[in-house]
Amino acid sequence: MPPIRVLLADDEALLRTGVRLILEHADDVRVVAEAADGAEAVAQALAHTVDVALLDIRMPVMDGLAAVAELARAAPGVKTLVLTTFGEEDNLAEALRAGAAGFLLKDTGPQELIHAVRTVAGGHAILAPQLTRCLIDRYVGQSGRDAGRLVEGLSKKEREVLLLLGAGRSNAEIAKDLYMGEGTVKTHVSRILAKLGCGNRVQAAIIAHDAGILADR
Repeated sequence: MPPIRVLLADDEALLRTGVRLILEHADDVRVVAEAADGAEAVAQALAHTVDVALLDIRMPVMDGLAAVAELARAAPGVKTLVLTTFGEEDNLAEALRAGAAGFLLKDTGPQELIHAVRTVAGGHAILAPQLTRCLIDRYVGQSGRDAGRLVEGLSKKEREVLLLLGAGRSNAEIAKDLYMGEGTVKTHVSRILAKLGCGNRVQAAIIAHDAGILADR
């Protein structure tokens, strides 16, 4: 298996160095480029083969939010993982809508950081547990009524998959729980995202929360 190729973008060189040192401890992760602002991050992503872009929200020239949106347009194969701090939930909602696949706090531990990079590179979404409630509470998206209407448009099996997706299960875990092939789960997830109008699993999970279908778990 080739290593996961990571781009680091933060205007603080010391933070980039620290993150690089953490990621270099993982045999399956390799930092291939660094950037000090969002515009440079986009340029580096286009100049290198990048699997995951680890972006700070607050950067000069082009901030992390704009960089997420630009990467989604110019380099859709690059998964974006956003670094943030408490008090920036509004920014998270905007990054979510722009297509970010994951959100981590800057004080995330080394193993959690490596796990997040692997998770996002594998096509899954990840959200720091400390941010989940804040993001759900402040997410500017579907109201509970609208979310419920969207969920009603799903088939019974799609609702079952969404329930587990909203609980943070991976495709492999969903396949095991529902006794189906992982390829079938991927098909269901793709249809769910299309029907809900979502760009990624995090958005679908929030709609599941808004619709109240996770309350009975």
